[in-house]
Amino acid sequence: MPITLAQHSGFCFGVQRAVDATEQLLAQGKPVALLGELIHNKQVTGDFLARGAVVVHTAGECPRGHTLVIRAHGVPQQVMHDIAMLQLDFCDATCPFVKKIHAIVAQANGVVIIVGDAQHPEVVGIRGYAAGHCVVVGSAQQLEVFLQNSHELSERTPVLVVQTTFLAQEWKKCKEIMKKHCTNAKIYDTICDATQLRQNSAAQLAQRCEAMVVVGDSQSSNARKLVAVAEAHGPAYLVEDSHQVRGLHGELSGLRHIGVTAGASTPARTIKEALQTMSELTNETVIEQENFQSDDDFGAQLEASLQSMSTDQKVKGIITALNPSEIQVDIGRKQTGYVVADEYSNDPNADHMQDLKVGDELDLIILKTNDAEGTVQLSKRKFDSVAAWYGIEAAEESGEVLEGKVIDVVRGGVLVMTGGMRVFVPASQTGVPRDNPLEDLKGQTVQYRVIEVNKQRRRAVGSVKAVTQAARREALANFWATAEVGQVLQGTVRSMMSYGAFIDVGGVDGMVHISELSWSRVKDPSEVFSVGDEVEVYIKALDPEKRKISLGYRKEADNPWAILRTKYPEGTVADVTIVSFTQFGAFARVIPGVDGLIHISQIANERVESPQDVLEIGQVVQAQIVGIDFDRRRVSLSMRALLPQEPMEEVYEEVSMEDEVVASFGSDSETVISNAISFDEE
Repeated sequence: MPITLAQHSGFCFGVQRAVDATEQLLAQGKPVALLGELIHNKQVTGDFLARGAVVVHTAGECPRGHTLVIRAHGVPQQVMHDIAMLQLDFCDATCPFVKKIHAIVAQANGVVIIVGDAQHPEVVGIRGYAAGHCVVVGSAQQLEVFLQNSHELSERTPVLVVQTTFLAQEWKKCKEIMKKHCTNAKIYDTICDATQLRQNSAAQLAQRCEAMVVVGDSQSSNARKLVAVAEAHGPAYLVEDSHQVRGLHGELSGLRHIGVTAGASTPARTIKEALQTMSELTNETVIEQENFQSDDDFGAQLEASLQSMSTDQKVKGIITALNPSEIQVDIGRKQTGYVVADEYSNDPNADHMQDLKVGDELDLIILKTNDAEGTVQLSKRKFDSVAAWYGIEAAEESGEVLEGKVIDVVRGGVLVMTGGMRVFVPASQTGVPRDNPLEDLKGQTVQYRVIEVNKQRRRAVGSVKAVTQAARREALANFWATAEVGQVLQGTVRSMMSYGAFIDVGGVDGMVHISELSWSRVKDPSEVFSVGDEVEVYIKALDPEKRKISLGYRKEADNPWAILRTKYPEGTVADVTIVSFTQFGAFARVIPGVDGLIHISQIANERVESPQDVLEIGQVVQAQIVGIDFDRRRVSLSMRALLPQEPMEEVYEEVSMEDEVVASFGSDSETVISNAISFDEE
């Protein structure tokens, strides 16, 4: 009794991607919280829980410090908003094919019709992205009833999408019905390619077998659909693991040919255990496997890409030796495998001698076999390119943000390396200002979106600017939603002008006027800041309509007039420094930011013709604070008050300082007075 495994079985690309992402987080020692079941498979979920992961049902339940992993089925848009508002660290493991449906329904203007299971998490998530009226139908018959009773469909273009794991034959009927009722409908065939491959493969195998066994979780939609496909040709049984296989001993006994397939959420080890158990029950040791896909496959489409290369074959190699010119590997064959240095990576800066060590495992493609010499030439670079290209195609459809390293500056832009694939980013899409050199980007890790794909030439164009602009828009929205006068912010000095400095306070720029930089007089912002400085500022004023933000930097605690009020009351004797002269006296610095006037009549007991006759710039003298006007910010000083009182040889004419200033400086007198000064009339 041969036991045949369907050609396309087990993990699909989206499931593998979600499992790998979670595995990587756990391997890095990060605490993980799964937002619902990552995939519909109890064994996989159980393994993650055993390794410390927890399951939560809402974003608000995520424990502090945990990375929240979004299930492969996706979640409604509101959940993503909740995650953003809670500022949670998260990993979006949503299948790219599901994210594509999210984008379609979010942009739809008319009624959105989803064909699928209304209770399935994937459909719940899709429905959450529909902005307008949305309806879910579970079959072609339900669609027919809905269309017959709907009259508003003619007003706007209806949009029809389908759950990724829906039955292909039933979906075909739905499309025919939709076209019959609505000639203006937009129909999107969103059944996942991997789903169609598995259903077709299961149908073909079921036609040749007396019974089919489907290995998968009872909650898995694609596993149940495989049962339905197989039942069209004969008996079909759904089992979750090898224990349930043993329960089928009576049904399978005496059959001459049994077929086996597995849902897209079924790990390879579960399939292998089920096959082994079936072999033991039937006393059959030969298991015919048609290109069985293991956990390490990238999905049906990648497998097809690899198989389409007539001379190439995907293998795994264990490094046995390293030298500067090549990598020697064991690929489980009699021949010696080797990877020349040029076939290691597309990154010209990559060094296999530093990156690798003996015992490491590599995914490789066979380039050439030399039976005479007993060698096999392999390529890691080509394997990485194929895998990365598939990811880039999926990212272009889903809008996913990718990350890569800028490896070179070329004519018109830069090259970004992502997983072994080069993506061209035009200069206009780098985010670097026009006419500025791009060389500073080389070696940096950047985030970008794929904006154009040429499948024939395997060329992709990316945009860093699209990511930064989106981040900036989000930062602006968050800022204006929460900003208030007096709020303290951390920022980075972005640029400086003669009148102030512009500070980036998290994707939003505000300006600190030069007068707000220091309590002392500042001629240029560069006296206080340098571009790139991390500074603490506070919001002085907001103009939401003009989107302008005024920031303050100087702190009230450093206000020299506040210090003067506390530490230098009237009558205080202080050492002051002569800083400038006028015809009517000398200005002396009491503390940084506060200068006072020593009137010519208060320099000495005897008559002084000119302050310069007695004093020098920079000279430190003792003086008494004899008057302070905090409202007008003026200080009067007297050296004479500290001298023994003697009759003056001549009496000075009584005159106020303002009169002296006006007499000496004319229209500029207000400027002089405002520079630190003041005092009571003598």
